[in-house]
Parts: sequence; C-alpha cells; structure tokens
Amino acid sequence: MFYSLNGTVVAVEGSSLAISCGGVAFQVLTSFGTAKKIGSVGAEATVYTYLSVREDALELFGFADREELSCFKLLIGVNGVGPKAALGILSEMSPDRLAFCIAAGDAKEIRKAPGVGPKLAQRIVLELKDKISRSLDATMDFSSPATAVGVISASGTAEEAVTALEVLGYSRIEAASAVAKADEELSVEDKIKFALKLLARG
Repeated sequence: MFYSLNGTVVAVEGSSLAISCGGVAFQVLTSFGTAKKIGSVGAEATVYTYLSVREDALELFGFADREELSCFKLLIGVNGVGPKAALGILSEMSPDRLAFCIAAGDAKEIRKAPGVGPKLAQRIVLELKDKISRSLDATMDFSSPATAVGVISASGTAEEAVTALEVLGYSRIEAASAVAKADEELSVEDKIKFALKLLARG
C-alpha cells in the first residue's frame, strides 16, 4: 500500500518517528539505526515502508534504505518472528552484520536482540542461511563484512585459519572477518599471524 514516505520529521520517540507528508503526520516504527540516520525533529526524511495489518491494529514500519527493509521482510518470513521482533534484531545489528551472522551460522549473536531466545535465533539461521548465501554470491561486495563468509567458504586454508582462531578464543565472526582480509595466497600459518595482528589492534 505504501512504498515510501518523504516529509519532515515532526516527532522522535525512541524507535518511533512521526513524519509529516502533505499535512498528515504518519507514525512510523523503525530501528535505532534508521532513527539515528534520519536525525532530529525538523529534518527532511525518506523512509521505505512496510504496512503490518492485524485484526486489532495497523502499524507502519519504515527504514532509511531498501536493504534494511528487505532484511526486515526476510526476518518476518521466518516462523515465529513478528514485526516487533524483527525490529529488535535490526536495532541490535546492521543488515550486513546480521547477514554475516546468518551465513556463519552464529545464532549466539542474534540471541542478543531483545525477545529472541536460542530456539528462535537458531530457526532464523536455518531458514535464512541459503537465502543470505545466494544474496552474497550475487552481490560479492568485498568491501562489506557480510561477504567475508563467502570468502572463507571458498578457501580451505581460510577455513582452517578461522578454526584455529576460534580455538584461541575468538568468535567465528571476529575470526572470519580478520582472515577474509588476508591475501588468499598466504599459508594457513601466515593467515593466522595476519589475523592475530588485526585482532590485536582491536
């Protein structure tokens, strides 16, 4: 029904915005990331929207970019994930980071979002992993941390390096992100050394 809204921000309350368009102010529920990007009252804003229709309520969700909206739609397509839970997840992490977690099978990171228990986090990973992987293969933007998993899966030595770093106590996300930046021609040992230097810098 609504593709996007463009207007002036007239109110900001946590993760809820009111945007005035043609004299009508629409309440839009959004992530903390979008709320931060849009700015304060008086700012001109465009949000890409999703209208949630329930028997007892109509709720409009809005996002600063189409990528976050697409991620939101993927999440609510998972059994047990409602719009509010999806919003909580996207408030906890960016779409790139969420894609990285899903592709890496890291349900633990997703559990940090409010209202997401271990079973639901695991279900999100299981149901979206193939979709996220296909998306990463299609875009292959190596400047984005979300594609690090694609690099790791394509290289056996990289996978060995990541496993070794996990044994040393680093999370899979930290290890994969660091190893993905190493030269593909390096040996496993050299990739580990390279990644350790990056991780030591914080």
